[in-house]
Amino acid sequence: MQITISYMAVLQQVIFIVLLAGVSWLVYRRANLIRRTILIGKNEDRTDEPGKRLATMLRVAFGQKKMFDRPLIGFLHFAVYIGFILINIEVLEIVLDGILGTHRIFAPTLGGFYLYLIGFFEILAFGVLTACVIFLIRRSGVKVERFQPERHREMNGWPQLDGKIILVFEIVLMLAILTMNAADSVLQEMGNPHYAQTGSFVISQFFKPLFTGWNENTLVIYERFAWWLHIAGIFAFAVYLTYSKHLHIVLAFPNTYYSRLSPKGKMNNMPEITSEVKVMLGLENQNTESVVPERFGAKDVMDLSWKNLMDAYSCTECGRCTEACPANITGKKLSPRKIMMDTRDRLEDVGRNMQANGGEFVPDNKALIGDYILEEEILACTTCNACVQECPVLINPLDIILQLRRYKVMDEAQAPGSWNMMFQNLDTNQAPWKFSPADRFNWAEGVK
Repeated sequence: MQITISYMAVLQQVIFIVLLAGVSWLVYRRANLIRRTILIGKNEDRTDEPGKRLATMLRVAFGQKKMFDRPLIGFLHFAVYIGFILINIEVLEIVLDGILGTHRIFAPTLGGFYLYLIGFFEILAFGVLTACVIFLIRRSGVKVERFQPERHREMNGWPQLDGKIILVFEIVLMLAILTMNAADSVLQEMGNPHYAQTGSFVISQFFKPLFTGWNENTLVIYERFAWWLHIAGIFAFAVYLTYSKHLHIVLAFPNTYYSRLSPKGKMNNMPEITSEVKVMLGLENQNTESVVPERFGAKDVMDLSWKNLMDAYSCTECGRCTEACPANITGKKLSPRKIMMDTRDRLEDVGRNMQANGGEFVPDNKALIGDYILEEEILACTTCNACVQECPVLINPLDIILQLRRYKVMDEAQAPGSWNMMFQNLDTNQAPWKFSPADRFNWAEGVK
């Protein structure tokens, strides 16, 4: 039966507008929840030196600078990243076509340039397709140590599957757009009036033999199927993104913009403790109005800063931090990647709690330390900053570890015996070692 193009266009408009509205609502609702859970963290000013922050964001998030520490992987990742960003410009045309019931709305306006523009997008799509196939083979066939659940328990189950799902997703989307363009070109050659004469495109022309012998109606059905598969896939990806580690595609930009500008080795002291030490040393007068904080360090996500929580949502789960961690390398339970994933898991639970209680968090007798992150993990950290150095989106797991450790030691007085001895020495001798303060610099006598 001859397909009525005008009827299909009207039906397409209605379905498309309803789908677009539904997806927009789901993404907005989820994004708003993520925003609210991030903002339950403590306030922290990260607005200084905007020029330097912008340069950092452009270099690290947009330019993917840290990914190129491993050139081949960096190049493939950059191909996927740039392809994803630029190919989505074409989605603008698809969205307008869907709303207005048109087909290739920009083709008449751009004329011959349109052929080159779509050709450029196809080259990017082929690059994304190639890189995703390589990454999928690498994840499934090549045993990359940092992705193996046998060695890293945080990669068991969903995290392992999530990384593969998105690669398959991208492969299907790229094949959909390339075969759609190929079917479109064949329909142009058949003289179908609905398909604007643009000519064959640079990559999809090689897919045209797949459609040899197809009749016009069947080609129209496939072209529409591929069109819907591509745009529905984009919509599904937009929703899925907000639940997946791939949220870093969006959050990498603000996360790198608001990253720490101070040297990585500099630890943020607690103002209350710093003030007490200065009073002890006679560097500051006792402040009668000093307020003892409700809690030293962090017990739960509410005690961390909003930037710590944004870090958790920005984690790519790439495992570079864990791969570089000396504690993890020596077999200890600490995995900086797991610290970030556990923090995000706790945030997700808090978010669901807030949704169920009208936007307010109702205590659930759980805490980040103890229920999600073990004391053994945070005590294994050497504070070497290797995890901070390695992260491609400037996440700081060490800051979370330090705050959790401060809570256990200062609020609950649960420190290993060797630590308590060191604390006592610091208190009495002003040094970690048990000797007289007058002998503190004797070690320098033999230094030339």
